[in-house]
Amino acid sequence: MKEISSNVSLGEFLRARRERLTPEDVGLPSYGRRRTPGLRREEVAQLAYIGTSWYTSLEQGREVNPSEQVLDSLAEALQLSVDECRHLHMLARQIDLKKDEATQEVSTGLEQTVLALEPNPAFVLGRSWDLLIWNKAAEFVFRLPAFSKEMEQQPNWLRRFLTDPLLQMDNMDWEAKAHIMIARFRADYAYFHHDARFKELIEEFMEISELFRSCWPRHDVKIVTDCHKRWSHPLIGEMEFEHVTLQQPNNPALKIMIYTASSSTAERLKSLLGT
Repeated sequence: MKEISSNVSLGEFLRARRERLTPEDVGLPSYGRRRTPGLRREEVAQLAYIGTSWYTSLEQGREVNPSEQVLDSLAEALQLSVDECRHLHMLARQIDLKKDEATQEVSTGLEQTVLALEPNPAFVLGRSWDLLIWNKAAEFVFRLPAFSKEMEQQPNWLRRFLTDPLLQMDNMDWEAKAHIMIARFRADYAYFHHDARFKELIEEFMEISELFRSCWPRHDVKIVTDCHKRWSHPLIGEMEFEHVTLQQPNNPALKIMIYTASSSTAERLKSLLGT
């Protein structure tokens, strides 16, 4: 995959957001049929109170360096969500966490914390969503292989969700969940667009998943938030969790995913895990 700069990613994101809007969506008159979908560049520029040529330079990935005020005006003009607005600012600031700033190493303390959270499923995701460590409860609930530091290839959280037929059968809303996961993967990729592993995975997912091929070019983004989870497991039955995502201040590349079980779910997990 060719090298993608932050400027190009910013331009692609703006274009994707522009093309999803109609003149009617933003209160502009529409005259006749349009050759391409969405707003014209001059219409976005008009709504954001900036010059058309300047906005065009942004979409074309040139070095323009927009101010915070301009970015906020663009976000309002394009009717961006809170997550999309945050993503826009991040792309414009050209943040890129290099490998030396984003180690994949799981410390002894973090490893012991994840293992001690039984019977609550917990695992650590690396920057490209490879699973670095997980406990027995996560192994059981998410049907993961037994964790071993000698594993030749670590499971990837998104690949697993896109390709595992059992997950598709168990989740009636699998496609909606996959859309959200791809949007979160896109949001993370913006921080690591120089990372070779990320690029390899994108190429792989474009090859093996029709859903990924259709979603990725849309540039949809979503930030992970705490939430209540409920789903059914063939052996455990109905399960309930409070899901939180934690990140260490000195290593934001790692995500610590914790599913705190309800009292009834925890009791059933303890019984099945023999704890």
